[in-house]
Amino acid sequence: MQIRQLRDLTVSAQGLGCMGMSEFYGTGDQAEAERTIGRALDLGVTFLDTADMYGPFTNERLVGQAIAGRREEVTLATKFGNERSEDGSFLGINGRPEYVHAACDASLQRLGVDVIDLYYQHRVDTTVPIEDTWGAMRELVEAGKIRHAGISEAAPDTIRRAHAVQPVTALQTEYSLWSRDPEDDGVLAVCAELGIGFVAYSPIGRGFLSGQIRSIEDLAPDDFRRHNPRFQGEAFAANLELVDRVRKIADAKGVTATQLALAWVMAQSGRDGNPTIVPIPGTKRVSYLEENAAAADVELTADDLRALDAAAPAGSTAGDRYPDMSSVHR
Repeated sequence: MQIRQLRDLTVSAQGLGCMGMSEFYGTGDQAEAERTIGRALDLGVTFLDTADMYGPFTNERLVGQAIAGRREEVTLATKFGNERSEDGSFLGINGRPEYVHAACDASLQRLGVDVIDLYYQHRVDTTVPIEDTWGAMRELVEAGKIRHAGISEAAPDTIRRAHAVQPVTALQTEYSLWSRDPEDDGVLAVCAELGIGFVAYSPIGRGFLSGQIRSIEDLAPDDFRRHNPRFQGEAFAANLELVDRVRKIADAKGVTATQLALAWVMAQSGRDGNPTIVPIPGTKRVSYLEENAAAADVELTADDLRALDAAAPAGSTAGDRYPDMSSVHR
């Protein structure tokens, strides 16, 4: 696996999103999840992404257990800001400085580590000045509890204000062939201007771009995607047409649709003035991890990129990214 630079943080060119190992995508299997993380490290996929709210709390413990004894191989990222209670209920978005410190201490304990490599503000708390939240982030860096600070789903002006307090190493948001918003909303541009790395979550469109989901019934009853607008009714049917166009291009190249979707995101790094981009596809199974990792070896020609741009142009996906978009891009 190649490496890439998120500002002054060196990471594997493809990471691993660990969220689905604990929640949201149906029933988890801890033993298989730990095998998946171990296999990722073996393949050089060493940039691991988790958050305190996944589980809640159980995903950090799982990741910590899986990397025990291999900590020096891992670039570890986690997040705070989506506050949940032990029973899973959502308490709100919290960016208060005292909470930032408490959340970091709790994450360090659950992960079983002395320092977090990249600590993200998961969502922006509009009731707290971003300068206050990022003042606390700066204090965590100065205390040696985190090495780098990041922010997720933030608008360009918010990114600038945070960066003025403590350098933003990485901006994380959804980006894929069916979520091309960062190209038009100024996020990629501000990251490139300020030298901030861009981390793309859901680069396979929450699995939709794999072409394996042909009906809502293909999802487990407790899979959160059943409530996602892009997986509903007419939007689902329209998005299947986009997926089928992508799959035809993948078939012609002799790769899977998943690999093509990931290769496209990886190919956007530095393209047309873009910042460094690193996708973090999520999976909880070794077989899918291996398929994803192989995408790093897929080379896309200029003709391939033009064909994909035509098959999935910005704005062509039907439906919002979330049922409630109020907490993103703030």
